[in-house]
Amino acid sequence: MSNSSVTRSSGQLGSLIISALFVLAGVITLYDTLGYTDRDSQVFPQTVAIILIICASISFVTRFLNPIDEGGFGRGSWWRRILLIVTMFITCFAMPVVGFLPAGVIAFAGGLIAAMHDRWSISNILVYWGSGAVVMIAFYTLFKFVLHVPLP
Repeated sequence: MSNSSVTRSSGQLGSLIISALFVLAGVITLYDTLGYTDRDSQVFPQTVAIILIICASISFVTRFLNPIDEGGFGRGSWWRRILLIVTMFITCFAMPVVGFLPAGVIAFAGGLIAAMHDRWSISNILVYWGSGAVVMIAFYTLFKFVLHVPLP
C-alpha cells in the first residue's frame, strides 16, 4: 500500500468520525433542551442542533459515498488553526468580563488574522474592519433590541 493511499484512507476515516461526532453532539444538545422550562430558551439551541445534525449528516453521507483524495486537515498553516482556536477561547472567557462588543472585536481580529492570506493593504484593512464593525453592530442590535436577548 502506498503512502498516498494510507493518507487518503485515514483522512476518509477521520472525516467520517468527525461528522458522526457532530451528529452525536447535535442529538445530545437536542436531548438537553428538553429539560429547559422556558420555551423561548429552547428555540435557539434546538435550531442550531437541528442544523448541526442536518449538515453533519450531509457531510457524512457525501464523504461516505464520494470519497475525495485529500484527507484530514490537508496542507496549511498550523499557526492559523491554533490562533483561531485560542481566539475563540479568549473570546469566551472575555465576554462576561468585557461585554459582547469588545469580545466580538477579539473574535473578529483573531479570525481575520488567521484567515488573511493576501497581503495587507490600507484598503483591505479599511474594508475588512469596516465591514466587521457593521456586522458586529448589526448582531448586537439584533440580539439586544429586536430579540431582547440579555447580553453581557
